[in-house]
This record gives sequence, structure tokens and C-alpha cells, in this order.
Amino acid sequence: MPTVLFIEHDHVSPPGLLGDAFEKCGWDVAEFLVVPPESFDSPAIDVRLPDPLHYDAVVLLGAPWSVYDEALQERWVGEEIALARQADAEGMPVIGVCFGGQLLAATHGGRVERAACAEVGWTRIHSRVPEFIPEGPWLQWHQDRWHTPAGAAELAHSLVAPQAFMLRANLAVQFHPEADETEVALWLEAGGADYVRQHNLDPDELLRITRREQARAAQCTEKLLKGYLERVHDLNRR
Repeated sequence: MPTVLFIEHDHVSPPGLLGDAFEKCGWDVAEFLVVPPESFDSPAIDVRLPDPLHYDAVVLLGAPWSVYDEALQERWVGEEIALARQADAEGMPVIGVCFGGQLLAATHGGRVERAACAEVGWTRIHSRVPEFIPEGPWLQWHQDRWHTPAGAAELAHSLVAPQAFMLRANLAVQFHPEADETEVALWLEAGGADYVRQHNLDPDELLRITRREQARAAQCTEKLLKGYLERVHDLNRR
């Protein structure tokens, strides 16, 4: 049975619906935590990341920090970019979510910067391949954006930022296909409640909407994962 490694950058970002989707597709799920709870407020720590070649796929999850933070780049962000490059060189499937998607963009020559405005809450996106990446709504929770790397196929966008690209076996998404009620509650408890209020959203209402959207979001996440795995399979057959 293949195993996917989820790299969780903080203690409030579990695999969620995306982990469930992998398990439904017959995968084992392994997890690695980068920044432990006691370092959450000072995340520039030394980290020894696992060898991606011990796994069959890697998922880089979200984080409340920025890929371009120089202190983080000198520590584990630089190491994680090296990990992503190693996985790409071996043709391994790699999925990046939000911060993880921005890290994939930086890995492959794209620029990451602060967006003109944040995207927070459940929003629809514009997809060029809705049979693979449904238009949502998906949960958004970001204030940075990437510029899609040269040679990558941009698959979806919003008015604020690119929302998905694929380059070889690398898939980056800006939205959160893993987000469920449990995960959003964890984010709100870890300081996210103040963040969403700053963007004129009510934390309790966001949680209610997440509860309402969860079953549909799970179906969209399964569709996205199955479409991605089919495309990776097709790449490997060439």
C-alpha cells in the first residue's frame, strides 16, 4: 500500500479532508510536524525534515507564516525547498496547499509576495478544468500569493491570486481542500478568530458555514485528488 507524507507546519493543521481522501484511495497517511506548539510564536527553529524518498507522495500543508520570511528561509523553509526539489527530481507526486503551494511556486522559479488583499472565507474560484478542480466554494485563508512558475499550467484563479497550477507531478493549490470543521476550529482558537474579524467576518458564522459546507467540500476534495492521481499516472506512462 502506498504511503503519503503530510508535512504539517504547525500543530493546528492536520491532514483533514485531504488525508481522508487519500485513505479512501487506498493510501496510508504519515505525518511530520515542523514547528511544535511551544515554538508556534517563534517558528524560526532548526528542523531535520524526513527523507521524501521513504514515501510515495508528499503533501506540504498550510502555515500562518510567509515563504519569503528570511529567518524561516535560513532555517526550515530552505530545507523544505530542497526536499521539494529532490522529490521533483525523482518524479514523486507533491501537493502544496496554501503556504505549501507558495513554497512549490518558489521551489520552481515563481515569486511569492503579499497580495493586494487577503482572501478569507468560503469563496468560488475560476477553474479551467472543473472536472479536475471544482470551482468550489473552497475555504480561503491567505494574504500572500504566488506568480505561477514558467512552464507550469495554471489551472485556476480568483480575482486576488492564482489558485492552482501543475508542473510535472507537482500540484499547488491556494485554497484549502483539507479544511473541515475541526481544523477551522483549531485555527480560530490559535489566534485566527482575531484574524477573521480583521477581515469583517464573524468567527462563529465562519464555523457554521464550514459545518454546512463540509460534506460537499469532502466530495470536491476527493474529486480533486482522484483527478490529480490520474494525471500523475498518465505522466508515468509516457
